[in-house]
Amino acid sequence: MNLIKHLGAASVLATLLAGCSLAPTYERPALPVQTQWPEQLATTPTKAADDTPAASLPWQEFFRDPSLRQLIALALEHNRDLRVAALNIERARSLYQVQSADRLPTLNLGVSGARQETPNAVAPAGKGGLTTAYNVGLGVTAFELDLFGRVRNLSGAALERFNATEEARKTAQISVVAQVAYSYEALVADERLLALARQTLDSRSASHQRQISLRDMGASSDYDLRQSDSLLEAARIAVLQAQRQRALDENALVLLLGQPVPAALLPGPDTSWSASVMAELPAGLPSDLLTARPDIAQQEALLRAANANIGVARAAFFPRISLTGSFGSASDALNGLFESGSRAWSFLPSISLPIFDGGRNRANLGVAKADRDIAVAQYEKTIQVAFREVADALAGRATLDAELRAVQAQERAEQQRHDLAKLRYDSGEASYLDYLDAQRAWFATQQQTIRTGLAEVQNRIALYKALGGGWKDPMPTPGDQIARKD
Repeated sequence: MNLIKHLGAASVLATLLAGCSLAPTYERPALPVQTQWPEQLATTPTKAADDTPAASLPWQEFFRDPSLRQLIALALEHNRDLRVAALNIERARSLYQVQSADRLPTLNLGVSGARQETPNAVAPAGKGGLTTAYNVGLGVTAFELDLFGRVRNLSGAALERFNATEEARKTAQISVVAQVAYSYEALVADERLLALARQTLDSRSASHQRQISLRDMGASSDYDLRQSDSLLEAARIAVLQAQRQRALDENALVLLLGQPVPAALLPGPDTSWSASVMAELPAGLPSDLLTARPDIAQQEALLRAANANIGVARAAFFPRISLTGSFGSASDALNGLFESGSRAWSFLPSISLPIFDGGRNRANLGVAKADRDIAVAQYEKTIQVAFREVADALAGRATLDAELRAVQAQERAEQQRHDLAKLRYDSGEASYLDYLDAQRAWFATQQQTIRTGLAEVQNRIALYKALGGGWKDPMPTPGDQIARKD
């Protein structure tokens, strides 16, 4: 029982001294960006924005297109990047549990037996013979009394790395949600561009046939026919380019989903595409990003881990005390192991104090401090990147809506010019070249309208992502909770 008392006293002493830590007190670095968004970007959205921050707005509530919601749900279930992120969490959790186990003594049950015959010539006092020994008992091997917080800081660093993997999974989900939305909206634009190109090709094919007839009748020149040829081939090129781009965007969506895209969820040329398909968002303040963006929280967790590692490196300069002991029974016969007088125990405390290590401990401390400084720089860089992403999206919100209206107005003007040019050409008041130029200009502005519309919609997605939206799921209703329990 003496060993148990010794171990108990040692454990109590270790617990009392565990509060000693040589890690520097953690202080969050100052915000390395402005405290307000640039004034020209902090504009009020066209529609009144909900007070709910983007990070608290579930993606099911931000995206209002049913097909897009289903695609995002499929991606969250099957995307391989998210699967790797989830497995990284499990790995980090296990590593933390391994490290935390060092804070408690490990008890082992040992049973051993030995038989040995010693010749008289080499035996003490010249009396050799056959000896037998059996041992059974509990043992503690090299349990470290964490007087200077070395083990505690190792455990704390492992915990922060585990927290970082949790935040990394959230960041991966945000990226997947945004990329699925980007690809889906790109497919919507592809369908519209393809439909426009095919419609233009049909129109120019009919016009080209008319030019052939006019040339054959001598009412038109070869020059006009060659102009018509060029315009027809340009329309055919536009169709092929639109088909290729649509295939590329669908392939990107397949990779994100981790499976083929269900045909019923693919957008068509008539898919709804307006500002109402997404909710408006308040920009908030730059300081809000610290709690809103998981990538920033991830870097701060890694910074805390690096801070704890300094405590580990500092503890290496101080003595390390470890305990080894056992308590059990020993006998020269199996049937005598548990008889009176067979009790056996050992208690072996040890202490080691570094005296000369060639500068290893000092170098390790320098590495730990450098790692902390690197983590600070990475944390600040992450905040600056986040600030830039939000500012870029706000710049887009401040200009793209007006740009889209201007492009739409230009398209209407070019359509009217095209119609007038056709009337003048048919009546002989304008040359065929004027009519072709009006055709080219109208087709170009139609394409530009679609591309600007895509940029405006994707900018809304970018703002949602930049503000930390996309990783929260809606709170389950009481009915949902009951169903899950069942």
